[in-house]
Amino acid sequence: MPAPRTARVNRTTRETQIEVALTLPGDAPPQAQIDTPVPFLSHMLDAVSRHGAMQLQVQAKGDTEIDDHHTVEDIGLVLGAALDKALGDRKGIVRFGHFSLAMDETLVDCALDLGGRPYLVCDLPVIAGRRIGTFDCDLVVEFFQALVVQSRMNLHLHLRAGGNTHHVVEAAFKGFARALRMACAYDPLMAGAVPSTKGSL
Repeated sequence: MPAPRTARVNRTTRETQIEVALTLPGDAPPQAQIDTPVPFLSHMLDAVSRHGAMQLQVQAKGDTEIDDHHTVEDIGLVLGAALDKALGDRKGIVRFGHFSLAMDETLVDCALDLGGRPYLVCDLPVIAGRRIGTFDCDLVVEFFQALVVQSRMNLHLHLRAGGNTHHVVEAAFKGFARALRMACAYDPLMAGAVPSTKGSL
């Protein structure tokens, strides 16, 4: 078996101090240690670890006395950088992942490509301007935008049914986790080759 794909990334600014350590899906038993000053995001990151079958440690401090924006965005940046580092040259992976996740009345489709070109389509219109408790749902887009840029991932999230804000956001995170789990897996038919006609990602 290949060695576990792991990474640890730190980011410190005058606004935030973030540290993320992870082991990619399937390379170690899933385990989460999440400590952020944004409780709802912590809940979502715990779900990403569990449903993505990955080990994930996130330690974060930030200027949440101003608002949660800097902290949520920077966690996305550091998590994305850690994913990119752990994936390395991306040889032998499935590369593409997709999952359609149902949560009560809500259905969210997620599709992603670890092909090296960052792009986000976040089609979750019902969450715009909404809050879940004190969490500003506009930060969902900021989190995923930061993550896709640093991880060099193409990510599409589309709401197909439903409208409960909590269900939509939770389905998006869980669908992302399941799709990432698929994309990170080793493809036995690739025999360790880079999954691209270009020869590199």
